[in-house]
Amino acid sequence: MIVADSDVLIDALRGREPAAGRIALELKTGALATTAVSVFELLSGAKKQKERTLVESLLSALRVLPLDSLAAEESAEIRRLLGAEGSPLPMADCLIAGICRSQDAVLLTRNRRHFERVPGLALGHLDSGSAPTR
Repeated sequence: MIVADSDVLIDALRGREPAAGRIALELKTGALATTAVSVFELLSGAKKQKERTLVESLLSALRVLPLDSLAAEESAEIRRLLGAEGSPLPMADCLIAGICRSQDAVLLTRNRRHFERVPGLALGHLDSGSAPTR
């Protein structure tokens, strides 16, 4: 399963490549998801009704992964580990990474610098021909 981060979904909504093409491709496969955290970020950032309508339309086509107990445990482990190393992630990124790890999903994000530090998190590439990295 591919999980799209907020930044990639925003780029797709704005028609920016390569995100728009990759999201369109993944929507056709039916394997595209996002997280409840990204839903919050997208909806809270949609200030105008037109933006909110676009966001809601895109979200209706995606599976939304919840922050359940297992994801919360994974997120807490990530936060503790990276905090102990002196390079903590913002809480929202910890939650997104934890959700993805708990689902054994591949995260599609432009913010690779943050997420590549998370052990066991598979990262996808916007170039659809690239294999995920862990």
